[in-house]
Amino acid sequence: MSQPIRRSIAALCGLFFLSFAMLHTAAHAEIYTLGPGDTININVFQESDLSLESKISHSGTIDYPLIGELKMKGLTLAEAESLLDKKLRGDYLIDPQISVSIVSYRPFFVNGAVRSPGRFEYQPGMTVRRAVVVAGDFTDRASRSKIYIIKEGQNSDSRKKIKLDEPVGPGDTITVKESLF
Repeated sequence: MSQPIRRSIAALCGLFFLSFAMLHTAAHAEIYTLGPGDTININVFQESDLSLESKISHSGTIDYPLIGELKMKGLTLAEAESLLDKKLRGDYLIDPQISVSIVSYRPFFVNGAVRSPGRFEYQPGMTVRRAVVVAGDFTDRASRSKIYIIKEGQNSDSRKKIKLDEPVGPGDTITVKESLF
């Protein structure tokens, strides 16, 4: 195979993987819902006084200029943009151009038989396996088959056993148990 053909194939493969990654990220951004601890950036085109970065409070709200307290908990980025558009359109701006993005995600938690238990910033695509690596990996006594998760907003009675390749969400708590031998 000639060098130009190899370059073309390599470029096409690169474009394919880049497109796939962008679609995956875009799809995830649409279903991610905001919650307490997320830090968001609100940009209103040509309105620097209305553009800001804000951490969502424990009650799920932010304080926004002119409007006051806005509930962000449970909204997707598109829904947050729509809410801001609705609140600003008419009384304050004729045609607001608003974008909302995530600056930092709320944390998830890993405890039990890992080397560095604690709270860690969530990243899209997080799995139990990746969470354990972020927490310093398993200890020598860790059981790879006794891993439990409590999903955000649920109590400890709803803890369920989970496998290494299952997804982890923001606010989730993972517990790795020790093995007897």
